[in-house]
Amino acid sequence: MKTARKRKRLILPAFAAGLGATVIFAQFDVGKDGAFAQNAAVPAPAAGTSEQVDPALQDPAAELRKKRDETRTELETLSKSINLSSDKVMALQKSIADLDKSSTNIRQALIDSAARRKTLERQILESEKRLADLGIKEDVIRRSLHERRGLLAEVLAALQRMGRNPPPALLVTPDDALASVRSAILLGAVVPGMRKETDKLAADLGNLAALQAESVMEKTNLTATMTNGIEEERRMDLLLSENDKLSRSNAADLEAEKKRSEELAGKATTLEGLVASMESEIASVRQAAEAARREEENRKLLTDEQRAQARALADSGVPDKNRIAPAYPFGELKAKLELPVAGDILRQFGDADGTGHEAMGMTLATNPDTVVTAPADGLVVFAGAFRSYGQMIILDAGEGYHLVLSGMDIISTRQGKFVFAGEPLAVMGAKRVASATALALETNRPTLYIEFRKDGKPVDSRPWWSAKDTGKARNDS
Repeated sequence: MKTARKRKRLILPAFAAGLGATVIFAQFDVGKDGAFAQNAAVPAPAAGTSEQVDPALQDPAAELRKKRDETRTELETLSKSINLSSDKVMALQKSIADLDKSSTNIRQALIDSAARRKTLERQILESEKRLADLGIKEDVIRRSLHERRGLLAEVLAALQRMGRNPPPALLVTPDDALASVRSAILLGAVVPGMRKETDKLAADLGNLAALQAESVMEKTNLTATMTNGIEEERRMDLLLSENDKLSRSNAADLEAEKKRSEELAGKATTLEGLVASMESEIASVRQAAEAARREEENRKLLTDEQRAQARALADSGVPDKNRIAPAYPFGELKAKLELPVAGDILRQFGDADGTGHEAMGMTLATNPDTVVTAPADGLVVFAGAFRSYGQMIILDAGEGYHLVLSGMDIISTRQGKFVFAGEPLAVMGAKRVASATALALETNRPTLYIEFRKDGKPVDSRPWWSAKDTGKARNDS
């Protein structure tokens, strides 16, 4: 008898140790913030009832849009809480003050700053997508746990009952033999199923914890990226101010030109008409266009050897910083241009535009305050508001090509100015501008419309973009 009691004390603790993990995991659920919350009594859904399902969960694309909208809102709140230290601001101001303030140096510094800023903006977009994807995976696990809460509650209840009324040991007095056999049969049938559910729950909780840790790390990296982006934005503002001082001519003449261009824009009914009126009636545009055309004609007179030397110089990445005409013929730039913003392509040339017509250009969705750069060298023929296009910039890229950009919030260039590829031209706003090209889009994000025109007619811009920027139109934003 003494031996039997000893075995009884040994067998039961061993059995309890084998199910210890089951008891611990079954008694806890995971909250939205990643903390473990006690959930000892979770009622199972009543028979014959069905829970209301979010329609977005039935459509993966809709679910992704919803999650990205939630992530974007969180990031906008985060960006407003980031401020540069006074030491950082003073260092930026000193770096600009120490810069050799020639027009060439300032413009090159602007191009470099815009390139860094666009890189950071792309990184922010990628982080935003990764966070949205992680959020969806977390939601999938949480829904799985929620849907199985009835089964988990049953497992927990069975374990609690077994803890209150432990089965008798096998080697005991003859009076307990029948109960022992019955318990052994019952446990043999039930325990494997409970173990399977427990292992699945443990795996889900482990995956959820890993996803949450990855999200925390992604947000930490993203905060650093956003801080760098704000610093680069401040640097660009200082450089633009210096550039404006260098390029500013008679203020009265500039104001008069601006008023005259607004009058012409109000009278023009088409883009062709607008360009024609600008080049014929705005002095700065007319003079710059004539100079650019003379440069273009002179380039045609070069020998093959001189043309090869000029192309080699441009290909080296250091074309003439004082040029007043494009460094390359626009027709030779196919597959070489970089998109003017970091963003997601929503619509391509030829796609349905939502109004029963085909789109004459491409549309990209961006984040707020994204910088817009010149995709190629060109003369700014127009910079301002034009009818339903909103704020618009038209670049004369030579060889009869014009590049149209619209949907910006603030324009930082002026008509009559020759700009280099990569030079900042404008900044997007906080929300989508209600222009004719964007009204049919299912997004509230800022959108940039890009249209290439050859001899007055729209052409598909896709052949000109570099391989990294040529993707299929996306509707996941």
